[in-house]
Amino acid sequence: MVSGIRAEIKIDDPAGCAVTAASSAAQGRVQSVSKSANPDAPARVSEEFMLEAETYPDTFDTDVELSPVFSYGSSTVYRFSRDLDRGCPCDCIERHDSPVIDVRTRGSSLFLTFHATDMASLQAIIGDLQDRYSNLDVQRLLQSQQEHSEQHLVFVDRSELTARQLEVLETAHRMGYFEHPKRANAGEVADALGITGTTFTEHLAAAQTKLLDAILQYDES
Repeated sequence: MVSGIRAEIKIDDPAGCAVTAASSAAQGRVQSVSKSANPDAPARVSEEFMLEAETYPDTFDTDVELSPVFSYGSSTVYRFSRDLDRGCPCDCIERHDSPVIDVRTRGSSLFLTFHATDMASLQAIIGDLQDRYSNLDVQRLLQSQQEHSEQHLVFVDRSELTARQLEVLETAHRMGYFEHPKRANAGEVADALGITGTTFTEHLAAAQTKLLDAILQYDES
């Protein structure tokens, strides 16, 4: 059975991304990005992207030169050359031997799609990205299963929970608070934690809200 995972992520205003910088400056969007390497210059990469916008600035504030090479109605194709290991989000993912299969932008937001071979690989990639981009948002995770069905996965960042909230959840779970029937009630868990029942309820509600925010995704666009 194939255990690969498809990940779709979003990063707002990522540093080092010329494509997103151009999209943001023009208040437009990019739906197509291509990349190639010259065998005679393996340390350099050429990229092209199609920017769709109502108006285009005379110049773009990027550290690479963007050259218009073609126009499709209201869309313009730009080309630029950069160092292979620029440290941009795509490089960060590809450093883990996972090709980025889709690159899109909307304004200053960058959307990337890639496949990880397993959960350990996914966690390594997401962890590396989070070290560089604190506003990383995992939009969607899919895991292939037998008989061609799909299992929706959700990446839950434990660091969103405070140390106290995590302790409350772990203690409540260990004591059987979430089981049916319960092996421990709220008062017993609170006593084990050395807090009042009201404080236990407040911490538990806050932790559950954060977990539900991660699990339940709403389309706000």
